[in-house]
Amino acid sequence: MKLLALNLSYLPSYTRLPSRRLSSFASCRAQMEVASAREVKLKAIEATPESFAPFGQVISSSPDGDEFGPHDAQLDLSRGIPRFYIMKLEDRKLTFSTITHHSSVTQCLGSIGGGDWYLGVSNASILEDETENGTPQGGKTVKKSACGHYYSPPKPDDVCVFRVSGPKFLKLNKGTWHAGPLFKTKAMDFYNLELSNTNVVDHTTHDFHKEDGVVFIIED
Repeated sequence: MKLLALNLSYLPSYTRLPSRRLSSFASCRAQMEVASAREVKLKAIEATPESFAPFGQVISSSPDGDEFGPHDAQLDLSRGIPRFYIMKLEDRKLTFSTITHHSSVTQCLGSIGGGDWYLGVSNASILEDETENGTPQGGKTVKKSACGHYYSPPKPDDVCVFRVSGPKFLKLNKGTWHAGPLFKTKAMDFYNLELSNTNVVDHTTHDFHKEDGVVFIIED
């Protein structure tokens, strides 16, 4: 049996979209999707040791010679090789619709130079001894991360935003949901302490736009 090869060269050019038109179409579609989501405006809270306590720690400078104590970052880097590096971020405006957590490590973030920046957060919701699609105490939904652990997705009403000002950094507890860093300038540099493979094997993300129809706007 012979297969016939079809010659499609006769088709008019408008049936073959150039790549730049496809890119433009994708961009317009993304804008339409964002526009269709409900905007939730959040007022930024100044990050202090007291206000940020449910999510981690705010670490400020201390005198040289001070001994280690509860005011220092309480770290857990026991599950891999620590990675301390400077990351350059650009165009991170004060809006977000996704949020991420790391289940195996604490994380430290701070701006180089002490410029103001913002972080959306929600309480850790990692679950132990659960099964996917189960209903734990409190009626929360259970999902299994691609990283292997179980968790309850964060709710839009549980999200808040912190502003970090001056020479200080945040230590995030294991499992704390976070979105950012975000900032008003064009670009900023941040130091980041996590594990060498955190973003490869320990990166669970919840999409509020897809799952809840919500986009967050930070007011400050």
